Amino acid sequence: MRFFQTFFIALVGCSLGCSDSKKKDSPSSPDDFARGQSFFGKQNDSAFYYFNQLANNSRDSLWKATAYNYMAGIQLDAGDHFGSQETYLESMSYIDITDERYRYCLTSNYNGLAISSLRLKNYKAAIEYTDLTLALVDSQYRTIALNNKALALQYLKNYDQALQIYDSILPISINNRATYARILSNYARTKWLRDSAYPAAMELLLAKKIRQKENDTWGLNASYAHLSDYYSNSQPDSALYYAGKMYQMARINNSPDDELEALQKMIRFEQPINAKKYFERYMYLNDSIQLSRNAAKNQFALIRYEAEKSKAENAVLQKDNTEKRVKIANQRMILWSIVFLFALATFSAISWYRKRKQKMEWEKEKALKELELKTSKKVHDVVANGLYRIMATLEHEERIEKEKLINHIEMLYEKSRDISYESSHRNLLDFHNIVSSLLASFGNTNTKVLIVGNSKDLWKDVTDKIKENIEPILQELMINMKKHSRAKNVVLRFDRKNRYLVLHYTDDGIGFPNEFRYGNGLTNTENRIKSMSGTVKFENAVPKGTLMKISIPLI
Repeated sequence: MRFFQTFFIALVGCSLGCSDSKKKDSPSSPDDFARGQSFFGKQNDSAFYYFNQLANNSRDSLWKATAYNYMAGIQLDAGDHFGSQETYLESMSYIDITDERYRYCLTSNYNGLAISSLRLKNYKAAIEYTDLTLALVDSQYRTIALNNKALALQYLKNYDQALQIYDSILPISINNRATYARILSNYARTKWLRDSAYPAAMELLLAKKIRQKENDTWGLNASYAHLSDYYSNSQPDSALYYAGKMYQMARINNSPDDELEALQKMIRFEQPINAKKYFERYMYLNDSIQLSRNAAKNQFALIRYEAEKSKAENAVLQKDNTEKRVKIANQRMILWSIVFLFALATFSAISWYRKRKQKMEWEKEKALKELELKTSKKVHDVVANGLYRIMATLEHEERIEKEKLINHIEMLYEKSRDISYESSHRNLLDFHNIVSSLLASFGNTNTKVLIVGNSKDLWKDVTDKIKENIEPILQELMINMKKHSRAKNVVLRFDRKNRYLVLHYTDDGIGFPNEFRYGNGLTNTENRIKSMSGTVKFENAVPKGTLMKISIPLI
């Protein structure tokens, strides 16, 4: 029994480790597991019930393995060794040995199988399961596992192998006094069992002394058992004394199995007249233990039976509900059809909205680019061409009026500012005068500019948009003439034909060269004309000069 009590600490630790491993992968443990843990070690029948609920209801294999592990531990503690083995093996069926998260549960299962095998006196199986445990167990439990393996070897009377294990673990356990005392006591007992002449008393008493100092009641129980066995042949009175001490400690520890073992020793060494009361206590306790263990087995079986019965009843209920489900299937189908149509309509609406939004963003981006292009054109038409007009005036007029020059510059400044605000606030009612003033500013002693048809009636119903574009077009034509044509005579004739505004431009300059390419100015001019759905035709005049015809619809 000492074997089980010693190693059960490791078993619980591994079981808790199993649950801890699961908690790392789950935001919260199931309610049944939490309830089972709260009863574990206090009301094991209630704990068994909730762990069984978890095993039946959970779909997670790690939770199932953990639940069955706890259930097997409870059965083992209650003395249901065959039942515990069955439950441990059931836990094993849910374990994935390749997954590190199952390691603690796997270790705990091997531990439990080793303990139950030992209690059933299947020592070879106990050693095999202990070896499997040693391959997985953490270092803090390794010494305990090796000690237990040595105990199994001792029961098999393989004392030499058992002593080899004790020789390896005794020096490394000296810092843990309780563990050291356990190993030392088992070591001395094994040497005495191998050689009955071996003086084990000194080591056994030293282990007992350490345990008394450490207040290790379970360890003292084992020490008293070992000392009673050691003195059984040489000093029966000492054997009886230590058997009595073991009996007292077993009652303190509330360990019926150890109490039975102590009573057996006391009956053996006591005088027959005094042994009767111990025998009566032994018989009563033995019957009580059997009844208790049978009741526990029945209780565990009943819990599992009730759970299976509940599952069967649920299956019946599910069968009864099938017809109801069939009846409402059509309703659900209709409902889902409506939902589907609604979802489809919603999806279509969202798609339309997104496309519309993309289109609006594209149009916005396009408008921004057009605004940038328009601004660029205005900078060229207003600022660059305005500066060129001032330069031309300064170049050809012998006498420059300062006030007039300042007015021109101020006007250019105001126009450049107006570019940012998209509105010039100009009065275009007398547009014929604006055109005349613009064209006349390019005339001088070397170049004569003749204007024909530029009357007020010509511009009477022409839109402001056309007027705003005509002015920079004319300005660009005259600047290009001034820069490149070397013309001495320039004629601009305005006319209206079939709702078209027609402008004829003629000069006697050098015309367009063969390799001529549009610059920014003429490109902007052509773009302006196209923006008004107009057309422009350029050609060299014969024998020299340039002819141009610009047509702009007035509708």
